[in-house]
Amino acid sequence: MWEAYKQVKANKGAAGVDGQSIEDFEKDLSNNLYQVWNRMCSGSYFPPPVRRVDIPKGDTGETRPLGIPTVADRIAQMVVKRFLEPILEPKFDKDSYDIGRRIGTRCPEHGPAAMLDYDWVLDLDIKSFSMTSIGNS
Repeated sequence: MWEAYKQVKANKGAAGVDGQSIEDFEKDLSNNLYQVWNRMCSGSYFPPPVRRVDIPKGDTGETRPLGIPTVADRIAQMVVKRFLEPILEPKFDKDSYDIGRRIGTRCPEHGPAAMLDYDWVLDLDIKSFSMTSIGNS
């Protein structure tokens, strides 16, 4: 929990829907961390809504929505990430990539020909996935 909090603090970030900043969260840090830990351990943690902010999308003048979680929720997410990532990351193929860490490393020399070594390929569009799989179940 403590390491997750330190990572969230280092990432900075705006307040979520509750208006609580990192500085506000730190005013009662021990109790706030305990509440997140207690709810996660007891199975009673439910993430609050995110605050929607429209941010510029390239140089087109268009915007895209960005969801800003609360500080407590960012800490909870980081706890889960720190737990699952070392378990799941080794299971990904060396030629796969994710938006967070390997963007731009799509190896053209491995491209479509490399796919012939496999029985199936997963290509996931995050926007379509979140709109159809989660929102309309």
